[in-house]
Amino acid sequence: MIQLDEKIYFYLLFIIPIMVVLYIGQQIWKKKVQKRFSEPQLLKRLAPNISNFKAGLKFLVLLAGLSFLILGLVNPKIGTKLETVKREGVDIVFAVDVSKSMLAEDIAPNRLEKAKRLVSEIINSLGSDRIGIIAYAGQAYPQLPITTDYGAAKMFLQSMNTDMLSSQGTAIGDAIDLASTYFNDEDQTNRVLFIVSDGEDHSESSVSDAVEKAVDEGIRIYTIGVGTEKGGPIPIKRNGVVERLKKDEAGEVVITRLDEPMLEEIADDGNGEYINGANTEEAIAYIKDRLNQMDKKEFEAKQFAEFKDQFQWFLGIGLFLLFLDIFLLERKTQWLKRLNLFNENENESVAE
Repeated sequence: MIQLDEKIYFYLLFIIPIMVVLYIGQQIWKKKVQKRFSEPQLLKRLAPNISNFKAGLKFLVLLAGLSFLILGLVNPKIGTKLETVKREGVDIVFAVDVSKSMLAEDIAPNRLEKAKRLVSEIINSLGSDRIGIIAYAGQAYPQLPITTDYGAAKMFLQSMNTDMLSSQGTAIGDAIDLASTYFNDEDQTNRVLFIVSDGEDHSESSVSDAVEKAVDEGIRIYTIGVGTEKGGPIPIKRNGVVERLKKDEAGEVVITRLDEPMLEEIADDGNGEYINGANTEEAIAYIKDRLNQMDKKEFEAKQFAEFKDQFQWFLGIGLFLLFLDIFLLERKTQWLKRLNLFNENENESVAE
């Protein structure tokens, strides 16, 4: 496992493209100036040992040296010792609605991005709980099984979008049924399911049956509402530009609204609570408080206990390349002239 100590130094890598642009600009300016004074053939005869190839190589070595120095400042570390540790926590599954209605922008930037931010912030507030992620629309899809790897969880979370499932709708019942298979520890007394949705387009009968089954298995269901009661249209975009608004069969623009009563009913039947996700900080604080009040189950997990610094390798390579750049001249060397890579000798003979 790789760990990065000082990620902020990655911003220094922006220097590289700036230097490339400046170098290209300088080369263009240099050629324009040279043309003002003499013809290219005459310049080659006046300065036969100047090598354009070595000038470019020298610049590439400089860029490589700076890149390695920046990576050294980031200080990559490699896990060298894997240990089994005991942790206490709650098993939590997040079921995130990825139906098209989650594209509505009645809550900024849109409902889906708001939902992903809420889940990400909840994960950041956790201590040693195990988490899993489900995506659902017209059907439910397992995104990430129960794990303690929060980094992987957030990576999978950010990749979720409304195009990942072809069937549309909001199959909350299917998501609850799938979540029931996530809780593989029979001794875990606190099993929590967070449904993050606008609550629209579902089958009430399948939802109530799924909730009843989940409660029988000891799962507590919390619902987090994303959207507004006023609602908004569903934009259809291409490359980030709105092409049109979604319309129904009658040609009327579809207005999707947050169905709070249904989400409240699911939470009440699931021995949980409904939480409005409009205010992220308040919602996270409330959820954190509820989770802290729950009994924690002890379980074993493997994690890297020791990390070894690797910055010295990057700094060493970077300094070597910069040192090499100092002694790398732009003049042609004898072996390069003998190779005659660009038929320079023939060109000189013709000129004479």
